[in-house]
Amino acid sequence: MKFRSFLPWASMAARKPMSERKAASGFMSLAAEGRASWTGRSYAALSREGFMRNPVAHRCVRLVSETTASVPILLYEGDRERPDHPLLALLRQPNGRMGGPDFFEALYGHLLLSGNAYVEPLAIGGQLRELHLLRPDRISIVEGRDGWPEAYDYRAGGSVRRFPLETDGLGLLHLKLFHPLDDHLGFPPLAAAQVALDLSNAAATWNKALLDNSARPSGALVYQPKEGGNLSPDQYERLKLELDEGYSGPMRAGRPLLLEGGLDWKSMGLSPRDMDFVEARNGAARDIALAFGVPPMLLGIPGDNTYANYQEANRAFYRLTVLPMLTRTAASLSAWAAGIYGDGLRLEPDLDRVAGLASERDQLWMRVGSATFLTDEEKRQAVGY
Repeated sequence: MKFRSFLPWASMAARKPMSERKAASGFMSLAAEGRASWTGRSYAALSREGFMRNPVAHRCVRLVSETTASVPILLYEGDRERPDHPLLALLRQPNGRMGGPDFFEALYGHLLLSGNAYVEPLAIGGQLRELHLLRPDRISIVEGRDGWPEAYDYRAGGSVRRFPLETDGLGLLHLKLFHPLDDHLGFPPLAAAQVALDLSNAAATWNKALLDNSARPSGALVYQPKEGGNLSPDQYERLKLELDEGYSGPMRAGRPLLLEGGLDWKSMGLSPRDMDFVEARNGAARDIALAFGVPPMLLGIPGDNTYANYQEANRAFYRLTVLPMLTRTAASLSAWAAGIYGDGLRLEPDLDRVAGLASERDQLWMRVGSATFLTDEEKRQAVGY
């Protein structure tokens, strides 16, 4: 909201030339309209401002995607494990340029930054040969007359490729996170922490600007002559030039300010301590970590550590963040691959080889092993075999 000035000398100052207004003495009231500038929620905006600029968001995306991609996957056909199935071999090497961990790390990164991930199959002679990832920002949904998607358009290099939703073989696989207001696209977790992301980036920018300004908050030089009078335009320009060239920049920090007669320095800004700078950045970092489901203790963020130790935080990270994302992705891949390999296939994570859940698996094995009322077959089924 803008406020008009009702000072009696405001109209007089407006009629003066610019040079005289600059050199005028006395008090001056400045009112500015402050509006927050927020980062957009597109894939490109969140990638640049979050993953590529903010260290907390970058580490959260890397931690979730790399950890989820490192969990081994088992394939079952009915109740029988199939370690030699061609689908499992394809997931270990989806294409000639990417291995299994690289492929799934990029897939989970797309989900975290866009809320959507797209997998393009390459089938030759009815056999699935390769899997490729398509960037989410290059995909647009083509809606039919009834409002439901009927195709996907992929734009790259000035050309457009259309993937129809209904096809004889495997179509484009669309993985998405829950979005309460969109029927076709997912909602990225980083968008929920958009305010915290902008606050963290703005705090870092402000801190850098403060260091460039000799680590001093902004202020004003007040001219208060004993016998009255104003600075001449030449004196005003010389004083401003001396301040810019002699007292700004990190290399000039600590240089004493020489004030001539009638000049006094008045601070007009808040210091980092007054702004509670450190706690504000830590609070924004905790909100970003919360949106991604990463315990702050794993990122080294102080405060609000609700876990007793690092192992407990790591186990909660696997149980509450990694496994749900991996399970839903495996279920989508299983249902999608049924178009070629038939029904009955089931992809599941190999929990026995997850280091973060080793203590839980040990306790499960001990409880099942000591259950004398169970047969060996029932014990094997209880632990997932």
